[in-house]
Amino acid sequence: MSPVLVINSGSSSFKYQLVDVDTERALASGLVERIGEAAGAASHTVFLGGEGTSVAATKATSHIERPIPDHTAGFAVMLEAFAAHGPSLEKARPVAVGHRVVQGGARFFEPTLVTPLVEINIDELSALAPLHNPGALQGIRAARAAFADVPHVAVFDTAFHQTMPAAAYTYAIDRETAQKHRIRKYGFHGTSHKFVSEAAAAFLGRPVSELSQIVLHLGNGASATAIRGGESVDTSMGLTPLEGLVMGTRSGDIDPSVLGVLARREDMTPGDLDAFLNKRSGLLGLAGASDMRDIDTRRREGDADAQLAFDVYIHRLRAYIGAYLAQLGGADVISFTAGVGENSAVVRAAALETFAFAGVRLDAERNASSERGIRVISTDDSPVTVLVVPTDEELEIARQAHAIATA
Repeated sequence: MSPVLVINSGSSSFKYQLVDVDTERALASGLVERIGEAAGAASHTVFLGGEGTSVAATKATSHIERPIPDHTAGFAVMLEAFAAHGPSLEKARPVAVGHRVVQGGARFFEPTLVTPLVEINIDELSALAPLHNPGALQGIRAARAAFADVPHVAVFDTAFHQTMPAAAYTYAIDRETAQKHRIRKYGFHGTSHKFVSEAAAAFLGRPVSELSQIVLHLGNGASATAIRGGESVDTSMGLTPLEGLVMGTRSGDIDPSVLGVLARREDMTPGDLDAFLNKRSGLLGLAGASDMRDIDTRRREGDADAQLAFDVYIHRLRAYIGAYLAQLGGADVISFTAGVGENSAVVRAAALETFAFAGVRLDAERNASSERGIRVISTDDSPVTVLVVPTDEELEIARQAHAIATA
């Protein structure tokens, strides 16, 4: 057994999962939230039979509510849950702790063993991800105190996209200003895009190095990536996770002049504009609901706002698929993943409806199937293979952390 504890930490919460890398099964997972508030909360789930992407495990879940003043206290709560409900961290002692860090800038292009210098770099990169990196750093410091004798590895969302060529990551703005403030496209969801592209290649029995792929990570946050030979060559998210596709509450691509218009006419500050585009836009802004399931139900009932939101979502998605087909010179595989991508047959069908010219032939029956796990949804004679691939970012982080820690 080679357990790896995976930590995904924010400013007021953190998720965790204990993964056995040998069997690629989750042993336990949990959430510690409302850190620093009057009433904190935590939940801990034990997978009694182990868990994998295709195995439904028996679960036992426990909950507590009590004040959790900081991340250090949160880790104490987590350790108490492991001690009380299992699995025993004495018997399943982590061989590594893997930390999800959103922004690695151009400094980190692979999983990295955490040192005091790495912590300083993560802190400095908070200027590029003020909503994410500070929380990740708090989690790293609390985890290193709790597991002082275990290697800690930072796995960066942006790392997979460091293979993009300069033409893809460079914005057409004043060069000196861009360099001064490190303004460029970084891309996100990298662990998911890497996992899915490699899982697709393995499923098809082909080397990832031979494939041109488009991966569509469609959840509340959404991104598309063009992958050639296992390397990212372009991706839809940019300096921040705001750029690109229409998302649950994020606008995605928008004319930058809109910000100036709103600042002048609505007296909006930079903070107001940031909140507007990240939290009050996307599907929520268009139709008052951020969940695609609600949007789809309402549009089927004749709701015009929901129909427009769906149409805008699909229009943007098709635009990126078409752009990446052009950048790649055609694709061997298109994969859908994450909550919407894995579960919405109507989104998948609508997104690919216009791509018969590019060799995309969807099988309606396969697409509509409720089957779980990785599966083909294109026809047998489709030149482009279309897949649904459940993502597993925690497993990918565990794999990378284990590889670095045991090298």
